[in-house]
Amino acid sequence: MNLLYNTGIRTYALGAKLFALRNAKAGKMVKGQKETFARLSEAIVAGKKYVWIHAASLGEFEQGRPFIEKLKREKPELGVILTFFSPSGYEVRHNFKGADVVCYLPFDTPRNVRRFLEIAQPVMAVFVKYEFWGNYLNELKRRNIPTYIISAIFRDTQPFFKWWGGMFRSMLGCYTSIFVQESASARLLESIGLKNNVVVAGDTRFDRVTDILNTTVEMPFVEQFTAGAPMTIVFGSSWPQDEALYSPWLKAHPEVKAIVAPHEFDQERVDSLRDCGSGRGVTLNELEADPDGCRDAQTLVVNCFGKLSSLYRYGQTAYIGGGFGSGIHNVNEAAVYGIPVIFGPKHKKFKEATDLTACGGAFTFTTREELEEILNTMLADADKRHSAGQKAGEYIQRNLGATDIAFKAIFS
Repeated sequence: MNLLYNTGIRTYALGAKLFALRNAKAGKMVKGQKETFARLSEAIVAGKKYVWIHAASLGEFEQGRPFIEKLKREKPELGVILTFFSPSGYEVRHNFKGADVVCYLPFDTPRNVRRFLEIAQPVMAVFVKYEFWGNYLNELKRRNIPTYIISAIFRDTQPFFKWWGGMFRSMLGCYTSIFVQESASARLLESIGLKNNVVVAGDTRFDRVTDILNTTVEMPFVEQFTAGAPMTIVFGSSWPQDEALYSPWLKAHPEVKAIVAPHEFDQERVDSLRDCGSGRGVTLNELEADPDGCRDAQTLVVNCFGKLSSLYRYGQTAYIGGGFGSGIHNVNEAAVYGIPVIFGPKHKKFKEATDLTACGGAFTFTTREELEEILNTMLADADKRHSAGQKAGEYIQRNLGATDIAFKAIFS
């Protein structure tokens, strides 16, 4: 890449290291990157062929997971190197058994790139949805290593489609194939001369949530908790901005059961969430230990990670958090259970959210009054609730198969 790009990357890396001095999350990333080369050198088996798969964070990992699992089933002779850039991905999935080694991706400097690829020696590279690192992509191309991106989505606001975006457009030319989620992305890429290596495959997240549905963990104590309630709402990946909007409605409706899974939490936040309804709040651990003693509670606070995708099965409606922050979280995890989903205004970048709203499987709002109107309808009109849930489930089923399309194209 050019001098401007490399200067920007080095400045970014320096800023991250300085920020790490007072930010624990950044500190984990910087420390983890220092350990990458040693981890790779220790894990790589001489003579074995490896596929390098990169996911920026936890959400992208969940998108790429169906591809990884299919790769392990159908090509067991190939090893998997899984990299993350964000601590929110690595810290949760660093023990993922589907990969031979899991590590942080070092910053995209020419020296780091050469060292990484010299140790890893991948036979192919697969990026998931986002993250366009110019030095990695150019070096992969220079070494004739087939490189792919799956579940990609493009918008006309991105640098690739600006008059000044030549440097970024050159990155796209490094991919052997680009597997996009929808036709609009393919048309954008065609407008800048990319057509022959672009495939409309769909979004692998649909395959992932269906896998989760089929392997969901049953929690009879949660079923006991929700029994008899006219409606249970699962508030998934909830943020304080979300709670400020839905808590007054919960307080006014003590008959409703609530399962609240905060996006991030510590003990202080868990304790505060106990009071977001009108009645007593209990944690998931407390409920499991004493289901009968928690029978009168209204709010169940999820104080551990990895449970939310299974907990949606116990709801009749789902509220997806993040709509008043950087963007909503995974709506498909809830919709796959055939329940309607509700979310705030920051959803325009998420095709599945737009599609679900259009087909009647989802509802969006911008004010507390609008949210309460939706919740009142869901509570009072079971037929409408069931109909919306059915539409949400059918939407998921219509969009399965992206993993198979990409896998067959890559390995044909």
